[in-house]
Amino acid sequence: MAGIPGTPRVLRAMNDRAALDLLIAHGPLTRTRLGELTGLSKPTASQLLGRLEAGGLVVTTGSVTGRPGPSARLYEVNPAVAHVAALVADENGITAAVADITGRIAGEHHVEADALAEEVRTRTPALVAEAVAGALRGAGLGWDALHRTVIGTPGALDPRTGTLRYAPHLPGWHSRTLRAELAEVLGTPVVIENDVNLAAVAEQHGGAAQGFDDFVLLWADEGVGAAIVLGGKPLRGATGGAGEVGYMPLPGAPLARGGPDATIGPDGGGGFQMLVSSPAVLGLARTYGIDARTAAEALARAAAVPGTGDNVLTDLARRIALGLAAVVAVVDPELVVLSGEVCRAGGERLRELVAAEMSGLALPRPQLRLSTVDGAPILNGALRTALAATRDTVFDTA
Repeated sequence: MAGIPGTPRVLRAMNDRAALDLLIAHGPLTRTRLGELTGLSKPTASQLLGRLEAGGLVVTTGSVTGRPGPSARLYEVNPAVAHVAALVADENGITAAVADITGRIAGEHHVEADALAEEVRTRTPALVAEAVAGALRGAGLGWDALHRTVIGTPGALDPRTGTLRYAPHLPGWHSRTLRAELAEVLGTPVVIENDVNLAAVAEQHGGAAQGFDDFVLLWADEGVGAAIVLGGKPLRGATGGAGEVGYMPLPGAPLARGGPDATIGPDGGGGFQMLVSSPAVLGLARTYGIDARTAAEALARAAAVPGTGDNVLTDLARRIALGLAAVVAVVDPELVVLSGEVCRAGGERLRELVAAEMSGLALPRPQLRLSTVDGAPILNGALRTALAATRDTVFDTA
């Protein structure tokens, strides 16, 4: 921020940012209510709103009527001042969403995995651009509306090389120059972030981890991973691989082999993922005579069958607790959030069984909660990440 701390210019910018954040959090506010929330006098609040309105950051959106005295105008953040794109790339394809600066999603688009399988190895930037272009069309916007793009992927970028590691099942995403290529075709800064870290962002913002700075999110789905958040920030590790617990050696599972830098072929298998991923749950259910097409369906059937079904959930809880015990012993988090298809489908009954398995261990005992984020947590977290960075730029009036 320009200026010297304590100068009128800096103080005005600080008040401007506080007001804009309140309008984002509360929606339309009158001048009087904004003054009450900021602690500013009526004249100062009026000057602030006039300044923000003149700068295009705030617009009026009607008035409050039905009370004594003149009607009071309502102010809101101008939603058109900036837009962001959030994407999720996985084995199912690329999903893109475009949102305005308030966080309202204006358009979405999906590129199917079939197209990825045929062309992604050489056309990843073009396919990403296709997904974003579709979302922009749905929002009735042009490319110049975009300010930032955040993409969630399996694996993690090595901060030293820029190469995506731990994601051999995502062809076309392993070039060291990919991020620069994406920025060129999209015309915005691009962040490529681990998908489970983004799910943790969503959980912190509006889910089970609100108010927690030290927590672990366990993601059990087609793949298995963890976000380790310490001091409010994700732990990344020297190569970006912190939280890749799917490969963690555990009793009852083969060792994961193949190396984190593989760029082609299926995942090497082995480790924690062989015990609690969606395919592992299907295998576990079949050993008890329960056939299903998805892990969610298998766990729903298990919950409906007393006895046999209880055995499925109990065995799964024991497997999850085994992996969590290793993480908790090292990290000592205040909270563990269970997320992904497997944990969400197992629901409260699975959470209770996991908690019971961990209660007798000689370890720290964090709170254990289910994810409470609705919809798509990874896409939600990507939007939150893109919006936070964009607001820091757009809302800086110094």
